[in-house]
Amino acid sequence: MALPFFYNEEITIAADMVVLNEETSKHIVQVLRMQNGEQLQLTDGKGNLFTAEITDNNRKKCTVKITNISSVPTPASSKAIGISLVKNSHRFEWFLEKATEIGITEIYPLICQRTEKQHFRSDRMKTILISAMLQSQQVWLPILHEPIKYHSLVNQSSHQQKFIAHCENEEDKVQLSVLPSSSLVSTLILIGPEGDFTKEEIASALQKDFIPVALGNTRLRTETAGIVAATLLTK
Repeated sequence: MALPFFYNEEITIAADMVVLNEETSKHIVQVLRMQNGEQLQLTDGKGNLFTAEITDNNRKKCTVKITNISSVPTPASSKAIGISLVKNSHRFEWFLEKATEIGITEIYPLICQRTEKQHFRSDRMKTILISAMLQSQQVWLPILHEPIKYHSLVNQSSHQQKFIAHCENEEDKVQLSVLPSSSLVSTLILIGPEGDFTKEEIASALQKDFIPVALGNTRLRTETAGIVAATLLTK
C-alpha cells in the first residue's frame, strides 16, 4: 500500500527533521490518525521525494525525520499550454487539475480580445495544482504563470515547437494528433476563449511561426480543447 503523500515546498535535501504546517499536521494526526513511528512521503514539487518517519504526532506541529531521499530528473522539455481564462472559473480549475494529472509542465492563463473573465486567484489555482500533483503521485509541480496578454506570450515565446488551435480555415490546418511528438522538444500550444481567437490574433501568431492545428473534428469548449491538447502533447 502506498504511503500517504504530502507537499512541502520549504523542505530541502539537507533536511533531517521537518516540522510540518498546521494543515498538513491536522490531516496526518486527526484525519489519518497516524502514530509516531509510521512513515509518509513528502515532495517539494521540484522533483524530490522524501520518505519520513513521524517522531512527534502533534496535531498542529507534526515532526518527522527524513529517512530517505530520491529524485526524479527534470522533464526533458517543457510541454506548455497557453489557454484563455473562461467565464466559469470552475471549468478553468477543472482544466488545471486534469492538465496536471496528464503531465503538462507549464501553463499560461491568457487574456485574449474575447476573454470575458480576467479575475485570477493565484493562491486557489496553486492549491488545485498541488492537490492534482499529489493525487497523481507526481513530484514535479507545473509552473503556473500569472495571466498574460495574448500578444505578449506570442511575441516572447522561445519554445521550439509552437502551435495555435483555432476554428478558422479548417482546410489550412493539420490534425495535431498526426504530428510527431518528441519529449526532447519544448512545445507551446495556444487555446482560445469562448468565441475563438480573432482573425488579427491568429494572423499575429502565424507571423511568429506558430503552426495552425486542429484538435479533432468537433467544436470543443476551451477547457476541453485544453485537455485534448495536453493529452496529445504528452503522448
